[in-house]
Amino acid sequence: MDTSDPEIQFNEKGQCNHCTDFFENKLMFTYHGEKSDRQLKELVSVIKTKSKNNKYDALLGISGGVDSCYMAYKCKEIGLNPLLFHLDNGWNSEISARNIENVSNYLGFDLVTHVMPWEEFKDVQLAHLRASTPELETPTDIAILEHLHKVAVRHNIPFIIMGGNYISESILPKSWHYNPKDLVYSRHVHALFGEKKVKNFPSFTFWYEAYCKLIKRIKILYLLNYVNYNKHDSMTTLKKIGWQEYGEKHHESIYTKVVQSYILPIKFNIDYRKATLSNKICSGEMKREDVLEILKLKPYNEHTIRGEIEYVCKKLEISVTEFDLIMERKPQTFESYKNEKQKLESIYALYRRFSKKLPHSI
Repeated sequence: MDTSDPEIQFNEKGQCNHCTDFFENKLMFTYHGEKSDRQLKELVSVIKTKSKNNKYDALLGISGGVDSCYMAYKCKEIGLNPLLFHLDNGWNSEISARNIENVSNYLGFDLVTHVMPWEEFKDVQLAHLRASTPELETPTDIAILEHLHKVAVRHNIPFIIMGGNYISESILPKSWHYNPKDLVYSRHVHALFGEKKVKNFPSFTFWYEAYCKLIKRIKILYLLNYVNYNKHDSMTTLKKIGWQEYGEKHHESIYTKVVQSYILPIKFNIDYRKATLSNKICSGEMKREDVLEILKLKPYNEHTIRGEIEYVCKKLEISVTEFDLIMERKPQTFESYKNEKQKLESIYALYRRFSKKLPHSI
């Protein structure tokens, strides 16, 4: 990690806050042998007890990537029967679509897919691209949260299991991506740069989140933190059940691939590889010297990137010329547009204070 995160801090040893935070929190959020095995067993018991009258023990979001697919595999192994949920935003690669189908079929889990209304969703995505801020994936991020909770409420499922995990995802600068729950910001961006009226605007407001958490008692769990999770070994396991590699992290989505490998590093000096590979250094999977060699290479494939950009432009129905002009525009931040940062921070601060007084057992 480096000063591409403007909020980064270094101590007298030259260690940044991301690495020191990783090691300070590692004991709480990573696998510790028999203790973690026991905790996972207890969690599974509680999940099954609280879901005993339901068809499904939990709801599991699945993208076709290694984390969520391996989480599905582990659910089968530990005796859970989750309903798999996938949000189709129109950008799935063929490999990711096959991965979802192969994994769900092999494990025998039911799968529900929500397809975003493309014409509307495309207009929201394009507005965020034209706004020249790094929050290009906000429409997808918030739509996933919105529809995961709606499905959980519809099926009376009290637990949402995510593939996120501390060991491979804990290092990610907050400065690289503004709060996707700020609906004022997203709507203002769309009002300025969108071209259509959108009836189904992606949203997951604080009030609906509070309803899901406080009234419906829905909890999000990250069970991979309780297993000895190694991404390379997990991919080896998944390949035995028909899963295929798709490239770098989050490249199961064609749009995300272009965003993270080209738009963000070229326009905003945000190279997600630095965060992903820093996690691997801290977890002991890679050596810092090897990572520095990798980072000398461009984050995109010079031979294929132009074709990938052309595909994105064609699907968004804009010209490559417009895309290039967008890339040349001065980078903006969420502060360039209407937002509710202060209000949301105050609300969530009150919520966290209130939630501390509530029972924490699941």
